[in-house]
Amino acid sequence: MFYPLIRQALFQLDPERAHELTFQQLRRISGTPFEFLVRQSVPAKTVNCMGITFKNPLGLAAGLDKDGDCIDALGAMGFGFIEVGTVTPRPQPGNDKPRLFRLVEAEGLINRMGFNNKGVDYLVENVKKSHFGGVLGINIGKNKATPVEQGKDDYLTCMDKIYPYAGYIAINISSPNTPGLRTLQFGEALDDLLLAIKNKQAELQKYHHKYVPVAVKIAPDLTDEELAQVADSLVRHNIDGVIATNTTTDRHLVRGLNHCGQTGGLSGRPLQARSTEVIRRLSRELKGKLPIIGVGGIDSLVAAREKMDAGAALIQIYSGFIFHGPRLIKDIITHI
Repeated sequence: MFYPLIRQALFQLDPERAHELTFQQLRRISGTPFEFLVRQSVPAKTVNCMGITFKNPLGLAAGLDKDGDCIDALGAMGFGFIEVGTVTPRPQPGNDKPRLFRLVEAEGLINRMGFNNKGVDYLVENVKKSHFGGVLGINIGKNKATPVEQGKDDYLTCMDKIYPYAGYIAINISSPNTPGLRTLQFGEALDDLLLAIKNKQAELQKYHHKYVPVAVKIAPDLTDEELAQVADSLVRHNIDGVIATNTTTDRHLVRGLNHCGQTGGLSGRPLQARSTEVIRRLSRELKGKLPIIGVGGIDSLVAAREKMDAGAALIQIYSGFIFHGPRLIKDIITHI
């Protein structure tokens, strides 16, 4: 109800500063009786996916709550699942500022954050303290200083630490803001990483006596041939799910707009059609062998339905949430 006024004030600030101020307030109310200020009632619309029962099919995408600081406050808004991270083994500051830009006319964001986070140990402590009743996904990546050829070690380190606390684990190999990371989506590098992850998953399942699914997050900028190869690798290695998609480096829909030339990943409305097409093509390749979590430009009920009609079992929002506020959550879940 009040979000248009709040957004107007926040949009007068630098985007990263606005994010910091918002999260300061959410941290203050998170896990307290004052959560009623953001709580909203949504209908239960359960979905079974990756062997997990989700209260509803709408989640928060990774990147907004990187360190798990506001899990309870965000959960109170009605999300069926929340994905925190991307988190790395060691804390890192990320790329130089400014590194987050609004393209207001296009309802898009460009970020080159660079996996800024306080490290996996800090995240785990926040997860332990949270009381979110939905499914918690934890998104993991590699430190920038870790050579790409040693990148799988960072993923395995994170898996060791988060496994007891995650509803599912998301493997981020598709951010455009960590040099060389996207090369892990291809050929032998992908097969080597997936084999190591599945071996670690089996080891941790035996140790903790529970199975935590693993989903891989891919880029929207893959060719049809590359998508087919990725789908084949995911199926061969028995990966539990795929998240489609991350941000894009393509700028053709925002050409001429303020900040359009900034480097980084573009998200929001300009990504909507491309991410939906990737989901549709993936769905044809996968033939139901593993589920798709659809994300990219969902800013309305219709956009959410498009993702699910294309083949997504679950959906996530990020930029649409920034531009439209918590009401978007309720609208989608109520009518999906």
